[in-house]
Amino acid sequence: MDDDTRRGLLFQGELFVYSATPASLALVEFARKLIAEAFGDRDPELAQHEMEVGEFAALLAELKPRFIHHPRCQVLLPALLEEMGCDPALTYFDVPRLRTSTSNDYLTTGISYAFHPHRDCWYSAPFNQVNWWIPVFEVVPENAMAFHPRYFDRPVKNGSARYDYAEWNRTSRRTAAQHIGTDTREQPKPEEPVELDPQIRVVPEPGGTLIFSGAQFHSTVPNTSGRTRFSIDFRTVHMDDVRHHRSAPNVDAACTGTTLRDFVRCTDFAAMPEDLAVDYEKRALDNPLRTATPL
Repeated sequence: MDDDTRRGLLFQGELFVYSATPASLALVEFARKLIAEAFGDRDPELAQHEMEVGEFAALLAELKPRFIHHPRCQVLLPALLEEMGCDPALTYFDVPRLRTSTSNDYLTTGISYAFHPHRDCWYSAPFNQVNWWIPVFEVVPENAMAFHPRYFDRPVKNGSARYDYAEWNRTSRRTAAQHIGTDTREQPKPEEPVELDPQIRVVPEPGGTLIFSGAQFHSTVPNTSGRTRFSIDFRTVHMDDVRHHRSAPNVDAACTGTTLRDFVRCTDFAAMPEDLAVDYEKRALDNPLRTATPL
């Protein structure tokens, strides 16, 4: 299946899962190297049981940016995308993030935020965004992600109308490591009861890749495995999709701003053209769902 066909199916709500590949394993091995350097003699998946939570959060606050901004990732990520059939001249990606999900409510805020049910598009992501998720170590159903397919094309009352991406970058993103125990940052959440079942939990092997639309309704599974889950995620958009507004449907997002300026082209790291970001910002302001959603 070519990437154009795959993206079309993703925009209809399909999930794709791939076995580990040489490029995905190279990215995972690099992440493991940085994790081992950060945790030293401790087993990173079990370290939460012997570290004070503030110390653990401080360690992650140094480790995660180091991975995100490391020049090695700018080599490994485009190689992975090309290996997966993406056209590097037309595919744009954002930075790969190293995520953690600790067990038994040890740390679920700030730097290790446990995501409530949501769509990425509530956070100003374009509806043609494709999400990529890769486990660093073995995962199990008790520490993976859950998808809630009944809501892909069914609206959920939510707080996205109060979310602006530019304001989030100015005031909230940089304070993540300070939120331990509670997280007071304004983030879009469901504002009505949602039924989490039926749900789908995908469990790839380490280095395996899960791909899904940014419009998918999904959540962090409450981790009861006894181990901290480490994973990598990043996002892509295809230039043709952005220009021609080919995307998943918007059933309930009313946020403003756009994340498009976060994306760079695989071949030369060129920024997303500014006229496209401005276009998406204007469309967000003109979104008819904004007038239908109470602020």
